[in-house]
Amino acid sequence: MIKHHANVPEPIPGTSLIDNHHRPINYLRLSITDRCNLRCRYCRPEEGVPFVPHEEILTFEELERLAAIFCGMGVEKIRVTGGEPFARKGCLEFLQRLRTIKGLRELHITTNGVETYQYLDALAELGIDGINLSLDTLDHRRFWHITRRDYFEDVVQALQAIIEHHIPLKINSVVLADTSDDEIIRLAGLARYFPIAIRFIEKMPFSGITRPVKLVNGHLFQRLKGILPALEEQSPDSPSTARIFSLPGFLGNIGIIQGYSRLFCATCNKVRITPIGMLKTCLYDNGVLNLKRMLRNGRDDAGIESAILDSIQNRCASGHEAEVLAKRATEPSMASIGG
Repeated sequence: MIKHHANVPEPIPGTSLIDNHHRPINYLRLSITDRCNLRCRYCRPEEGVPFVPHEEILTFEELERLAAIFCGMGVEKIRVTGGEPFARKGCLEFLQRLRTIKGLRELHITTNGVETYQYLDALAELGIDGINLSLDTLDHRRFWHITRRDYFEDVVQALQAIIEHHIPLKINSVVLADTSDDEIIRLAGLARYFPIAIRFIEKMPFSGITRPVKLVNGHLFQRLKGILPALEEQSPDSPSTARIFSLPGFLGNIGIIQGYSRLFCATCNKVRITPIGMLKTCLYDNGVLNLKRMLRNGRDDAGIESAILDSIQNRCASGHEAEVLAKRATEPSMASIGG
């Protein structure tokens, strides 16, 4: 069993993706678009961050090819992200094709829930292994304040239907400076009655603003422990970005994702591909390999695999190191990097 703060993860049978810090990689986050029908304040400003032109975004065929290459190298889990994945036409059909890739064991999707309801029958039939639903409040007015859009009822409808379809569900909730204790308690309360995970997330420096601001952060655990003193931490059975806690009488669990504190780097088992085809071996780097250029310049699969392996062997030890090396003067939008 892998402990949350283990120094070296256990090897993954069959994977050739082991980085220079002995961390095996079996998880790929695949961002298919930077477009989103919300404008969450912690992700993208209302104006000033233009969308990437369509021709610069990887085609579904290119994404499928990369997914197959990574699965051939030992990746077993893929999460499709955005922006908002369902903002891209053909997302469902893409998921159905991914499901057929040899070596893929788990297929997940992260969504804001605005368009999700209409696809849930098909997702259940597909056997989607899990949905992460972004939801920062259960208050209608507060939802509009955070997202700058009035889609609260659509998201709640999707939430209820995901539970009714018995699809494994995690709710991702970013804790902001003005998030109240009552909001946290109400969200956590969903896990009392349903076997779902409520994951509270530290705000990270990816809001797309032109000038970075210093975050007052890193105290999320202490705050939640003060609000929910009966929290009891559980030992995960696989690498996880979340610390998982149980509460007496709860059917579900509570998680904390300390992405700003970056306490999980020692067991990080994931890499990302952005909508424009940049491989990111850390959330905080600027991208380490232009996969789109290789695809469109005719590089064969073996050449792409070799370049991926080289990138994996130059992976930063932590997000702190990657951020220092990135030397960014501005914050990228989370929608542009796939979360």
